[in-house]
Amino acid sequence: MAANRKIWVAAMVCAATVVGVTGCSKGDDTKAEGDKKPVASATTSQAPVDPFQGLDADAIADRAVQAMKGATSLHMVGDSKADGEQMKMDLALDNKGACTGKMTVQGANADLLQADKVMYMKGDEKFWQVTAGEDGASAEEGKAMAELLKGRWMKMSGGNAGELADLCDLNALIKDMDKDKSDRKGMTKGADADVDGKPAVTLIKKKSTGETITMYVAKEGEPFILKVVEAGGDEPGTMALSDFNKPVTATAPPADQVMDPEKLG
Repeated sequence: MAANRKIWVAAMVCAATVVGVTGCSKGDDTKAEGDKKPVASATTSQAPVDPFQGLDADAIADRAVQAMKGATSLHMVGDSKADGEQMKMDLALDNKGACTGKMTVQGANADLLQADKVMYMKGDEKFWQVTAGEDGASAEEGKAMAELLKGRWMKMSGGNAGELADLCDLNALIKDMDKDKSDRKGMTKGADADVDGKPAVTLIKKKSTGETITMYVAKEGEPFILKVVEAGGDEPGTMALSDFNKPVTATAPPADQVMDPEKLG
C-alpha cells in the first residue's frame, strides 16, 4: 500500500494546491443607486448580485483560499487515476483530527477512522492481500493476514499511519493550498456552473505541460471551493468538497475489534 498511498496523497495535494495563493484580493463592495422611479413594492424582483463582480479569475482564487482557511470541517470525495490504477476516496474530516470514511485502491476497499489522533483501518479480504503483496510477502502470507484481520480494525498509530494520516489532516491540506501561488496565476473565467445544486463560478488554468485544471467556487454564502478537476495529464482526477463546517463524529472502535500491529509478529 505504501506506493499507492503516496500516489493518492500526491494527487489530492496537487489538486488542492491548484487553488492556493498567498494573500487575499478584496473587491469593493459598492451598492448600486436605485433608479429615479419609485419602488412599487418590497417584492420588486432584482437580478442576483454577482459576489465576484469586478474580480478577475486570480483574485477569485485568492478569495476562495481565504474562505477555505476558515473552514473547520468538510466532506471530500476524490476519484483519481495514477499508473493505470483507479483510486477513490470518500472522507469527512475536521480541523481537530476527527476523520471517517473509506478508500478504494485496485478494487480493494478499506474503511478509515481517525479518533484521538490514532488512525484505524478496516479492509476487506482483497485489501489486506494486496497490502501484504506490495510489502513483498507471499500470497499465502497475504491470505493469513486477511484472515487474522477479518472484521477487525488495524491500529496505525505514529509512523505506522504513514501517508494515510495526511489524508485526514485538514489543517495541512488547507496549508498546502497557500504554498505556491504561481499555479494560480493566469487563470481565466469559464461559464458559470451548477455543482450539486449550488451556483459556482468556473476558473480554468491551462498548464504548459498539457494539463487543464478547472476549479469551481461557490457564488452563494462563503466562496468555498466546491470542486477541482484535472484533465489531460498522466494523473487525471476529480475532488469534490462539501458539508463545510458540519460536525464530524469519529469514535475509536471497541478494543476487542482492534488489532495492534505490534501483536502481529
